[in-house]
Amino acid sequence: MKLRATLLGLMLWGGSAAAETDPADAAQDAALLLEQAGVALSEADSARDRVRALTATVQAYEAGLAAMRDGLRRVSTREGQLTAQLRAREDEIAQLLGVLQTIETSEPPVLLLHPAGPMGAARSAMMLAEVTPGLNARAQQLAQDLDEVSTLRTLQEDAAQKLEYGLAGVQKARSELSQAIANRTDLPKRFTEDPVRTAILISSTETLDGFASGLAEMADGEISSSSADISGRKGALGLPVQGLVLRRAGEADAAGIKRDGVIVATRPRALVTSPTAATIRYLGPLLDLGNVVILEPQPDTLFVLSGLQEVYGEAGQVLPEGAPVGLMGGAAPEIGAILSLSGDGTGTDRTETLYIEVREGGSPVDPDEWFRTDKDG
Repeated sequence: MKLRATLLGLMLWGGSAAAETDPADAAQDAALLLEQAGVALSEADSARDRVRALTATVQAYEAGLAAMRDGLRRVSTREGQLTAQLRAREDEIAQLLGVLQTIETSEPPVLLLHPAGPMGAARSAMMLAEVTPGLNARAQQLAQDLDEVSTLRTLQEDAAQKLEYGLAGVQKARSELSQAIANRTDLPKRFTEDPVRTAILISSTETLDGFASGLAEMADGEISSSSADISGRKGALGLPVQGLVLRRAGEADAAGIKRDGVIVATRPRALVTSPTAATIRYLGPLLDLGNVVILEPQPDTLFVLSGLQEVYGEAGQVLPEGAPVGLMGGAAPEIGAILSLSGDGTGTDRTETLYIEVREGGSPVDPDEWFRTDKDG
């Protein structure tokens, strides 16, 4: 329960809550999320379903690291804004400090003397009484700005240690997850793959469409029937990976090529999970698509995921919703690279791409009909 609550909090933080906090709070909250992910990793050893616990832990680390990147970006942006404002007001600040120092260092009797006598002194006192609150307000604002700059710089200096902790934690969690999946024996199977027939099908097809069609034909009479029905969840499924949609179905890429699925940009080594309970129909290398996972959530419906570096499981296994199916490729960025991107909000750290295609009755359909592709996954 603690693990589930931790992950829920991470996901909720990653949405609107992050936008409502100031940069310093955002960075501090992100550090707390990484600490909570570390606690979840230590608790995963005693979890009854270790695969599920470690899956949640990896996702928690990914959410925490994403929050830290966003927090650092906002901290860097805010610190730059304040620094620029202070530099632009150097003359004003110097004048303000000079006035304040003059007032503070002058002896009280001197302040009471005026060439025009008591009346002039009274007028001067009245003017000073009116000016002093404004000077104090400006001085207080200056002190607050300088204090905020100092706080933000301290947060950036401390970020390296937090990032190192998070990166080491997620790497350990991924390694333990891979081992836990390899040791798993409790998943039901709807069929046993014939590697020879699969190899013949791969060698005889030149396109994903041809392979998927051949895969459907191979199922006749060889796979136990299924009554699964997720049609009521159309349009409500989350993306199988944390990422941003780069290109939708039917949109041409730079080479003018249009595809039937969507392309999602992800960070290196991002965890890919099954968006719903489903049977693994195929997983492994296919054509020039890299590693491919084909899931069957209900009869005559296939979810095709391609571009993974590692894949988990075996063809025929029935996965529960949220079960890991693989990892994206790429190398995890060094701490220095993450810090150098802290002021960049363009998503340049999402270097990997996952292709998602949905097929119904042997034909591709727009994934937008099934997935919430308008949100960060």
